Amino acid sequence: MPDLQLPAIDYSALAPMLILFGAACAGVLVEALTPRQSRHRIQLGLSFLALIAAFVMVLVNYDTRKITIGGAVAVDGPALFLQGSLLVLGAVSLMLIGERSIEKGGAFVSQAAVTVGSERDLRQAGDQPGATEVYPLTLFALGGMLLFVSANDLLTMFVALEVFSLPLYLLCALARRRRLLSQEAALKYFLLGSYASAFFLFGIALIYGFSGSISLNAVHAAVADPQRSQVLLYGGLALIAIGLLFKSALAPFHVWTPDVYQGAPTPITALMAACTKVAAFGALLRILYVAFEGVRWDFQPVLGAVAVLTMLVGGILAVTQTDMKRLLAYSSIANAGYVMVGVLALNSDGLSGTMFYLVAYGFSVLAAFGIVTLVRDADGEATHLSRWAGLGRKSPLFAGAFTFVMLAFAGIPLTSGFTAKFAVFGAAVEGGQTWLVIFGVISSMLIAFPYLRVVVLMWLSQPGESTPTVSIPGFMTSAALTIGVVATLALGVVPAPLIDLTRDASTFVR
Repeated sequence: MPDLQLPAIDYSALAPMLILFGAACAGVLVEALTPRQSRHRIQLGLSFLALIAAFVMVLVNYDTRKITIGGAVAVDGPALFLQGSLLVLGAVSLMLIGERSIEKGGAFVSQAAVTVGSERDLRQAGDQPGATEVYPLTLFALGGMLLFVSANDLLTMFVALEVFSLPLYLLCALARRRRLLSQEAALKYFLLGSYASAFFLFGIALIYGFSGSISLNAVHAAVADPQRSQVLLYGGLALIAIGLLFKSALAPFHVWTPDVYQGAPTPITALMAACTKVAAFGALLRILYVAFEGVRWDFQPVLGAVAVLTMLVGGILAVTQTDMKRLLAYSSIANAGYVMVGVLALNSDGLSGTMFYLVAYGFSVLAAFGIVTLVRDADGEATHLSRWAGLGRKSPLFAGAFTFVMLAFAGIPLTSGFTAKFAVFGAAVEGGQTWLVIFGVISSMLIAFPYLRVVVLMWLSQPGESTPTVSIPGFMTSAALTIGVVATLALGVVPAPLIDLTRDASTFVR
């Protein structure tokens, strides 16, 4: 009987994921074994410590380029860059979550906000931190995302997809005062996400039938020299694409996004808007650039039509929205279309521009949702647009920050939004996809209207009796907003360092 040969494992390369999963498991034990009064402090400290340690290990592995654990995980430039981005954006998201462990009105309310609130607020919220299970769930989700962007075979990618999706389904249901809306959002996300996962898994089966392997490198070789029916190839690629397009919120698989963004607790919505998009597009880049590069001329026009539809759907439907979270959801859909333009450039500049766009958008959307958590009254967040009328007169600082973020979403110069769009559109023109850029510019003009409508509403309207005040943010919320706004400005004024970093990281290992 031959000896069993175990695959070589580079534990240093896997350390960022192992740290997060280990800390998440420790967080589960904290939930079970520690007194309720001390859980919040322990969980928060443990989560931040894990994120910092994982980020340090990403920096340690900066020059590592290898495939490890039996070909299941690739550690290369795009994987390390996206892992670092996920950890940074995840840490900023955790700042928004951390001060909202007492839950009210569909979002986690800060300790400071409850302390200065009415007696009614105190009775409803209680005086003990709750919902501390959010921390290990968040770490599990981020760990799955790190594995998702570095998976080098389809089965590992599917496992990673489920690892980060299942915690998100649970996190969406944690809004206890708006329980029906939150649980409805979680149920929709779970059901539609399950269907998308089923499509992804069936696509893996077809690709295995075509190539005889689930390794991305083996699939690449089989595409270059097909030995079996190409019906299996195109069917498998289509089904895998459905799963990834769903997670990326690309039309026509975007329908879950507005309801889930509106119903989930706002800090969780911020986490999904920033980090899930990075993970989904990171996996899509690896699938298209590594495994299916040989059939680029076949999938490029199809996915190009998906990108155009996504940009137009996001731009047109954003105009009709009257809820701020739904408006930001359709903005997220439109931005997914712009990112797709960079993906379909299928060159190194497209890969670089796509990664830059994901980071720039992540910081901006975290700042936007962070401000949404602060605009509230005794009944919770005031997300209806009519409630934002005259907000600039009552809270000029936060209205100014939100205005700046809206201008970034619209792609105004000297913001990260302009630089990011310029990067992906320029790469698309170089890659022969000028028609996508034309539709991108048209969509950008369409979606600028709802952004500017919010700005006009805040500054040129008189405050009404229903105009809420802006809560005084705690330290972590203030830090998260500052990081988001400063990054949005810095990446618009001096984008060169990050662009150079993305260019250095724009090569996949095979």
